[in-house]
Amino acid sequence: MDTKQQSAHGLTTPLEGTGHHRWDPDAPIPAPLCLLQTTVASQWVDYNGHMSESCYLLVFGDNSDAFFRFIGIDEAYRAAGHSLYTVQTQIHNLREVSEGEPIRVTLQLLDNDEKRLHIFHAMFHGSSGELLATGEQMLVHVDMAAGRSVPMPADMLAKVRAIRAAHAALPVPAQVGQPIGIRRKTA
Repeated sequence: MDTKQQSAHGLTTPLEGTGHHRWDPDAPIPAPLCLLQTTVASQWVDYNGHMSESCYLLVFGDNSDAFFRFIGIDEAYRAAGHSLYTVQTQIHNLREVSEGEPIRVTLQLLDNDEKRLHIFHAMFHGSSGELLATGEQMLVHVDMAAGRSVPMPADMLAKVRAIRAAHAALPVPAQVGQPIGIRRKTA
């Protein structure tokens, strides 16, 4: 993403050396956020010639990391003993994507409280715009030394609430909350 695109979408230039965006309290919050664009790496491609199932989770994890940095969770924050942990994930693989193809990943904050975040990733083909996969996650803020969940600090929670407010008007994606099971036709 070039600087003009970032500015138009309310994002600052990436943090030097990380590719991650920093929070700008004066910038509008994009709905949804788009913090990650990349291409399918050769090591992500399986024996079927397209991105392997585990690599969809890898990319969604990278998107979560970009989001964490955006709200203030970086190496220093983790070194001080706090982080977000994933407690549940569901992925819907919808389309294949091959080595070298561009992908763009968005993040929608569906809900939150003082300790938890419910987020939704959508992976799109970077050229065609076709939806490739979605990932839904529940995250919990933790005190790593105590080994338990704790409320986010007030400044981080304020950022999360601002993002949630910006995302409140977005429709809930069809994949959210879908159970896994074999659907049977009734006679």
